[in-house]
Amino acid sequence: MARISFPYTHYDLKLQRGGTVIEVTLSAVANVRLMTNTNFDLFRNARQHKFLGGVAKKSPIRLQIPENGHWHVVVDMEGHAGKADSSIKLVPQAPPQPAPRFNAAS
Repeated sequence: MARISFPYTHYDLKLQRGGTVIEVTLSAVANVRLMTNTNFDLFRNARQHKFLGGVAKKSPIRLQIPENGHWHVVVDMEGHAGKADSSIKLVPQAPPQPAPRFNAAS
């Protein structure tokens, strides 16, 4: 089976909740791909896969995990010259605030 022929940096996010925001910091223009465990396996084997993200022309880039599951981030230079250093962090989400209470007019 074919394998990816270009270098990439892989971040295994393990199980994450939908709505979690991932912030990726880059030193150069690069491709950033947020994908499910299944799609990461397809990517590694040079098969057609789906992902969120794309070419990141500015840094940092933020991506939101759409649903609960096992997620991966890949940073690669396919189609770009050079190399990009990268780092990721989970962005803390503020807890949901209760809806404001309105009092009846007297």
